[in-house]
Amino acid sequence: MDRSRGERDSTPGRVVPIIDADRVAALIEALALRESGGIPLLGDDRWDARLWAGLRRLADDAEPVPGMAWATFSSGSTGAPRVILRTESSWSASFPGVSGLFELTDADVVYLPAPLASSLSLFSVAHARSLGAGIILPQAHTISPADLECATVMHGTPNALAAAVEVIEGGASHRLRAALVGGAHLDSALRERAEAAGIRVVSYYGAAELSFVAVDADGLGYRPFPGVEVRVDEGDLWVRSPYFAAGYLGGASGSMTATTGALRRDGQGWATVGDVVDADSAGLLRLRGRRDGAILTAAATVIPEDVEAALRAIDAVEDAIVFGVPNAGTGSLVAALVETTAGNPIPSARELREQARTRLALSHLPRRWFWTENLPRTATGKPARAAARDAVLAGSVRRLD
Repeated sequence: MDRSRGERDSTPGRVVPIIDADRVAALIEALALRESGGIPLLGDDRWDARLWAGLRRLADDAEPVPGMAWATFSSGSTGAPRVILRTESSWSASFPGVSGLFELTDADVVYLPAPLASSLSLFSVAHARSLGAGIILPQAHTISPADLECATVMHGTPNALAAAVEVIEGGASHRLRAALVGGAHLDSALRERAEAAGIRVVSYYGAAELSFVAVDADGLGYRPFPGVEVRVDEGDLWVRSPYFAAGYLGGASGSMTATTGALRRDGQGWATVGDVVDADSAGLLRLRGRRDGAILTAAATVIPEDVEAALRAIDAVEDAIVFGVPNAGTGSLVAALVETTAGNPIPSARELREQARTRLALSHLPRRWFWTENLPRTATGKPARAAARDAVLAGSVRRLD
């Protein structure tokens, strides 16, 4: 845990970082902070220490933000990551809708395999506590058969659900009756495997800034979550609901802003994070990804421009293009195509990874690395992300090992 803030930990409206090195201890500290009026900001213990130091500086430099209850991460992938602030009611207003999806009660035990740094886990902590339901936080970054013997409901990513199903198919006993799954596309085959194991699956689409937007309870398509209005404007999904976050920490005033980052608002209560959708005649939504090229991977939304800025700060990297490549377990893997400075030897993937991890959260660290002498660009000189991705998928650029 991080107790470097001392007496300032109890200042109302103050954002306080807490490292999730021991999940139970970190959660106890976070809830105590929340009771005193502070705003807990939980981070993954696998993050590099220098990245974590940047988070502490961000919180230290910000003024207290009265009225806020929770802080979570958006695309925090550079030395100054985005921190999302939200009120208590922005989550609690959706509790009845989520409870209704599973008939969740105080007799349930909710399993949260994703780190507490993930907004989906922190939301479910607040939700379960409001009902008096139990919570299981795994102490390792893997699915435990012992946890599955106790939990009745799970909230996690498709990758976590797949891991749980594999354990169950391997012969482990379990009590899971339902799973709420978000953060990436849920494959229909995985849904069928889970349901064959006796687990009812509800997938949902949302964003850390917007919270719940749409749910798919039967595998037929996404419908608006209770209390949410949606509209499609030239392919962009716009949302209006009582569940929005308030804004990002660290605006020009040093406290909070709602104008930077992925979130955009209009003057009539509508907001978008740039997701592109199709809507059929029945109102069902089909997600097509981010217009700005954001990568949906596991429980994170990765903004390519942020990762590219971090990679350009690495020795010998002249420029980089970041994009997603398909992956069945996580939706997409973050990949990077780099152009090195003339005269420098071509770095290995290990060398790039070691330098990148000091600047990027684990969820934003590229998993695939490629090299080219000249990055593809548009006629105006901008990185041609689609062309870079096509080159990688075609095998026409060098993969670094």
